[in-house]
Amino acid sequence: MDASKPANNPTLQHGKVWASFEHSFSQVQFLLDHNRLLIKEINQNHESKIPESLTRNVMLIRELNGNISKVVELYANLSSNFVKAFENQTEGLSTAQAVKPFESSTFGGGQAAGGGMKPPSNSSQKKVQQTS
Repeated sequence: MDASKPANNPTLQHGKVWASFEHSFSQVQFLLDHNRLLIKEINQNHESKIPESLTRNVMLIRELNGNISKVVELYANLSSNFVKAFENQTEGLSTAQAVKPFESSTFGGGQAAGGGMKPPSNSSQKKVQQTS
């Protein structure tokens, strides 16, 4: 068995998934921090009532709106990637180990490669769908 292939190495798969999530969350945090600075400057410009500052606010507000759109897109991608990673994990369990998903392997009571994660209940899946 070739341990270098992601399909055969759950630890490597989990590492790549978490690295991807971490990268996306870092991008989101950067944009949110930048938005905080933009909002601060927009408020200062508004309070100053200087025509040039108010004109600059138009550009700052456009940048803020663009950043908000990027954050929404990043969160949508994160959600989609999480679902795909979860589905890939459960597919790998059912085909590779010939056990019922969530019964006794990674997601069940044991502490296998998934760290004992449990799948979301149906009620939490409904909440995610309702908020989308």
